[in-house]
Amino acid sequence: MGGKYCGASRKRGWRGLVAAAYVLVAVACSAVMHWHLRGESLDRAEERLVSMCEERARMLQEQFGVTVNHVHALAILISTFHYEKFPSAIDQETFAKYTGRTSFERPLLNGVAFAQRVFHHEREMFESQQGWIMNTMKRELAPPQIEYAPVIFSQDTVSYLARIDMMSGEEDRENILRARTTGKAVLTNPFRLLGSNHLGVVLTFAVYRPDLPDDASVEQRVEATIGYLGGAFDVESLVENLLSKLAGNQDIVVNVYDVTNASEAMVLYGPPSLDDQVPLLHVSMLDFGDPFRKHEMRCRYREKPPMPWSAITNPLGTFVIWMLVGYIICAAWSRYDKVSEDCRKMEELKTQAEAADIAKSQFLATVSHEIRTPMNGVLGMLDMLLGTDLTMTQKDYAQTAQMCGRALITLINDVLDRAKIEAGKLELEAVPFDLRSLMDDVISLFSSKSREKCIELAVFVCDDVPKVVLGDPWRFRQILTNLVGNAVKFTERGHVFVRVCLAENSNVEANQVIHGTMNGKDGKVESTANGAFNTLSGFEAADRRNNWQYFKLLLSDKESLLDDLDGENFDQNDSDRVTLAISIEDTGVGIPLQAQDRVFTPFMQADSSTSRNYGGTGIGLSISKCLAELMGGQISFTSRPFVGSTFTFSATLKRSYKDASADSNRSLAEALPDAFKGMKAILVDGRPVRSAVTRYHLKRLGIIVQVANNTSAGLKAFSGQNGATISREKPTMLFIESDFWRPETDVQLLNRLREQKNGQLSDAPKVVLLVTSEADKDKYGSIFDIVMCKPLRASTIASCIQQLLKVEMPERKENQNRPSFLRSLLVGKNILVVDDNKVNLRVAAAALKKYGAKVHCVESGKDAVSLLQPPHNFDACFMDVQMPEMDGFEATRKIREMEMKANEERKNKLALVEGSTFVECHLPVLAMTADVIQATYEECIKSGMNGYVSKPFDEEQLYQAVSRLVVGTTDSAV
Repeated sequence: MGGKYCGASRKRGWRGLVAAAYVLVAVACSAVMHWHLRGESLDRAEERLVSMCEERARMLQEQFGVTVNHVHALAILISTFHYEKFPSAIDQETFAKYTGRTSFERPLLNGVAFAQRVFHHEREMFESQQGWIMNTMKRELAPPQIEYAPVIFSQDTVSYLARIDMMSGEEDRENILRARTTGKAVLTNPFRLLGSNHLGVVLTFAVYRPDLPDDASVEQRVEATIGYLGGAFDVESLVENLLSKLAGNQDIVVNVYDVTNASEAMVLYGPPSLDDQVPLLHVSMLDFGDPFRKHEMRCRYREKPPMPWSAITNPLGTFVIWMLVGYIICAAWSRYDKVSEDCRKMEELKTQAEAADIAKSQFLATVSHEIRTPMNGVLGMLDMLLGTDLTMTQKDYAQTAQMCGRALITLINDVLDRAKIEAGKLELEAVPFDLRSLMDDVISLFSSKSREKCIELAVFVCDDVPKVVLGDPWRFRQILTNLVGNAVKFTERGHVFVRVCLAENSNVEANQVIHGTMNGKDGKVESTANGAFNTLSGFEAADRRNNWQYFKLLLSDKESLLDDLDGENFDQNDSDRVTLAISIEDTGVGIPLQAQDRVFTPFMQADSSTSRNYGGTGIGLSISKCLAELMGGQISFTSRPFVGSTFTFSATLKRSYKDASADSNRSLAEALPDAFKGMKAILVDGRPVRSAVTRYHLKRLGIIVQVANNTSAGLKAFSGQNGATISREKPTMLFIESDFWRPETDVQLLNRLREQKNGQLSDAPKVVLLVTSEADKDKYGSIFDIVMCKPLRASTIASCIQQLLKVEMPERKENQNRPSFLRSLLVGKNILVVDDNKVNLRVAAAALKKYGAKVHCVESGKDAVSLLQPPHNFDACFMDVQMPEMDGFEATRKIREMEMKANEERKNKLALVEGSTFVECHLPVLAMTADVIQATYEECIKSGMNGYVSKPFDEEQLYQAVSRLVVGTTDSAV
C-alpha cells in the first residue's frame, strides 16, 4: 500500500512539473506573440510615416522645381524683350504688373526682382538714364567697384529692393557669381527676412544674352551675363501652407533643414528640437537644384504610436487557449487510467454482446423450429384430412383451421423477417419475373374480401413499365400484400386502387398536384357535375394523383403501343435499371393525425382500438419499409382521416430481356392467350379512371376498346356498323359497368339492338356486365350473356370471353411450371425422409407419395448414414436439421465423406479400364427445417446440403426444391 501511495505521489509530482513547464511555455509563447504583434504595429507605423514624409518631400521639390522653371522663363522674357531694345519693351510698371499676375506660378517666392549688370565705366550713364543713384544694402551710396548689380525691376512685394546694388552684399555677391558661372539657380544661407522675421533664403538666377550657346563655357557665361533675377523664399510660411493641404498633417511633425554644413544644421522649418521619446524618425533628402547646398526633411509622429489592442488581446487569448488545451490534456491524462479500465470493460461487454447475439440467433432458431414443427404436423394433417371424403361442415371446419394455421405461420415469418432485417442478414434475390402477372396474383388474394365488401379493387400498370424485370418477386409481393391487405382491411366503401408507373413519370405527375393537399388538411378535388369525384369509384381520395385530371397524364393511346400490348419496352438504349413507383390508394378510414408519425414503428397500431376492430400486429408496414429501402427505394403515405390513405413506395429493379416463363425452376406465371388479338369491344363506363383500368386489362389480351359514357351511346356505336357481318375472328362485345346500367330504360335499348341484327342471335353483340359483388350475378344473370365479377384479371377475362364466344384455344403443352408437374418428376423416385418427429415423417411421406414417389422414413441421423452407405438406391434425401444424437448437419457431413471416399475408389478402379466413363456419386440432400434464418441456411450449405425446405412446406415450395435437384438424377446412384 505504501509503495502504491509513493508511486502515486511521484506520478502527481511529475505531472506538476510538466504542468509548470507547460505554463511557462504558454507564457513565453504569449510574450513572443505580443512582441511580434507590437513589432508589426511599429513596422506599419513606420511604413505610414515614410509614405507621408516622402509624399511631402516630393511635393516640396516639385513646387520648387516649378518655381525655378518660371524664374527661368522670366529670365528668357527679359533677355528677349529688354536687352538692347531701345526703348525697352519692359519697364518697372510692366514688370510689376506681369510678375504680380503670374505669382501663382511661383508659390514658393515672396517676390522677384531683376538687377542689371553694370560695369563701372557705365555707371554714370546708367544712373543718368534711370534718374536715380545706386545704393548699398544699407541704403548708402554705392562705393566704386568693377561692376554693379542695381535692381531696376521688382515685384510690388519686394519693392524695397529697388535701386539697391545687389553686389554690395557679401553673400548676395557670392550668390551672383556662382549663379552666372553655373547657369543654375543658387541659394543663400537661411536668414531672417525683413518684415515677417521668418527664416528664408534668396534664389539667384543669371540672365544671359539670347545668343548664348547651350554648351557655353564658364568664361562665355560670365561674358554673356546681362543681369540677375532674384527672389526671396519665406520658407516657414510656404512650407506651412503646402503641408496644411495634406491629410494627416496633424499626425506628424515635419522639419526642413539646411545641412550644407553637416556639423551645424540650420532649421528652415519646424520646431528646433525633436522629442527623443518618439522612436520613429524618417529623413528625406531635398534637391532644390543648387549643387553647393544640401537640404533634408525630417518627419516624426507628433505622439508615440499607441499599442494596438490586438497586441494585448491576441496574446491573452492565446494564453487562455493554451490553458484550456492544457486543462483538456490534463483532464484526459488524469482520466487515462479510468478510460483504460472502461475500454477493458467494453471489451468484456462486447464479448458478452456477441455471445448474446449468438444466443439470440440460437433462440430464434429454436423457437422457430419448436413452433414450426408442430405447425407442420397440424397443417400437413389438415391437408391430408381435406383430401378425404368430408361433409360440407367438416370441410369448412378443416379449411378454417388450415387458414388459422397459415395465418400463424405468416405471423412467425414476419417476426423472423424483422429479426433478419435487424441483424442485417436479409438478402434479396435477382430473378426475372412478369410484373403484371405478379400484380394480378396479389389482387386475386383479396378478391373474395373485396366482393364481400362491394368495393372496387383494381390494378393498373402503365404501358412504359417493362414486362419482365429482374428482382426479388417474393419480397416485392410481400410489400404489395401487406399494403393491399391493409387497404382492403380498412376500407368499407369506395375503392382500393393499385397503380404502377415509372418513377420519373410519377414525379412529373406529382409536380402538377397543388402542394396545399397535405396529410390531414382539406384540399379541393376535381369532381363531376353530379358531385362524384373523378376517382376509380367516385369517392374522394386523400391523394389527388389518381384523379382523372392527373391520371390521364400517364396514359398513352399511341397506335404504336398496340403492337406491344404487354408493355414490353424495346428501347434497349435506356439504362438497365428502372425505378418503379407503386401507389396503393384506398377510401377507407384514414390514419388519425396523432398516429401518423408512428405508422412505420414495429408492433404499433394507429390507435388502441385498431387491433380489436381490424386485427393485425402492426409489423407489416415496418417490414415493408425495410424491404423497400433494401430495393433502393422508399415508402411514404398521404392520409386524411375519414377520407382515405395512399401509400406509395418505390423500388429499383433491372430490365430483363429474358422471358420470365422461360425459367421453369423459378416462375409460375402463365402466358396470356393471343386468340383475342384484334377483337373489338365497346365499354360503357362514365368514370374515366375506371374505364382506363378496364381498357388496360382488355388491351393485354389484344382487344381494341372504345369507351362510351352511357349505354345509349354504347349501343349507338354498335348500330353504326351498318349491318357488317361479324366473323368469329372479330366478335363484337359490349362491356357495361353495373352502376351505369339503368334497367328501366337500357333493357329496351338492348333488346332493340338484338332485334336489328337480322334476327340472328349469333350476330348480336355479346353483352358483359361488370359487377363488384357476387350477389349481382343472380340479379342480372338473365339479362346479360355473362356477368363478370371484379377485380378484373387478364386471365379471368380471357377465360370468360373464351366461354362466351366459344373460341377454340390452341392446344398448349402442359405447363411445366405448375406444381402438378411434380407427379412426372417424382414417379418412381426413391426418397429417404429423416426426422425424429413421427408426425412430420407422416406429413412429409404423404406429401411425397402424393406425387408418386417411393418414400422410406427413418427417425435418426445415424440410421440415415447407415442406409446411405454407397452403393444405395435413393434419388434424394430430405434431412431434418435438429435431431438428437446426430443432427442433420453432422449426418450430411458424414454422407459427403462417404461419397468422396467411394468416388475416389471407383475413380481409381475405372482408371485401369480403357474406355470407361466415370460418373460422380452425389446424392441431393435437402434440409427440412422450421428454422429459416440466414445463419441456418449458411450452415446448411457449409455442411454439404444442396438447399432446404422450410416447415411447414407447401406444394409450390416442394416443387421448386425438387425441380432444381432431383430432375435429371438416375433411378439409382451407385
